[in-house]
Amino acid sequence: MDDTDEKLACTSSHAIARMRAGNWTRAADQLAEEVPVALEYNGISHVVMLATPSDLEEFALGFSLSEGIIGSAQECYGIEVEPGEAGITVRLEIASERFMALKERRRNLSGRTGCGLCGTESLDQVLRPLPRVAGRQPLSAPGIRRALEGLRAFQPLNQVTGAMHAAAWCAYDGELRAVCEDVGRHNALDKLIGTMAHTGLDFHDGFALITSRASVEMVQKAVTVGMPALVAISAPTGLAVRTAEKAGLTLLAFARGDQFVGYTNAENIELD
Repeated sequence: MDDTDEKLACTSSHAIARMRAGNWTRAADQLAEEVPVALEYNGISHVVMLATPSDLEEFALGFSLSEGIIGSAQECYGIEVEPGEAGITVRLEIASERFMALKERRRNLSGRTGCGLCGTESLDQVLRPLPRVAGRQPLSAPGIRRALEGLRAFQPLNQVTGAMHAAAWCAYDGELRAVCEDVGRHNALDKLIGTMAHTGLDFHDGFALITSRASVEMVQKAVTVGMPALVAISAPTGLAVRTAEKAGLTLLAFARGDQFVGYTNAENIELD
């Protein structure tokens, strides 16, 4: 395997010693890989993220859409992925008016694998204005349950590493239409958004399922592209709930098996 292949590998093997029942055993463990990924717009570096080196074109497109850098996939004219010694550079060519608006924002984001927004220059950039979610079809408990039951089979990287988040786009009946994995929960959602934009999936026709907590940024990303509902396996934050409520987003959390908690629009959930 050459240097380029190593940088694009999503997992790697590492020798370990495992303690069980008072005895050491030697084995090999599969580790999730994360690499620096720099996004450049029209030749200008904008952000460096730590991400799993897969689906990087989709990641770049999804990030551009969910952050409001572009308003549609048609405003992105080309994407090139270039591995290098220090990491991977993804170069995007976007519409000139969008690039001028981006320059005015003068954002300097870095390292969003962990906690969320980093390096924004003003409070206004953190809680940006969001549109109201368009008319939506009610979710159903059977659909949510079906999506949860089927998700594991579409998480091959997590099955071997135990360190990956997933974001899935689900039909209202629970059919999984797209699933993306990444070490970062934000990255997984951006990859899903980019995949949907590439394949023509309708952002208004279904719901997103995420294997993480629902932070305000996850809510912002979903609302920005028009998703009507977000279902999280873990907890939401208070700011995420208030933001979802204001935008009209249906937000469910602690979704496991037959159980979930409705934080916004719970009255619209159809039961068995």
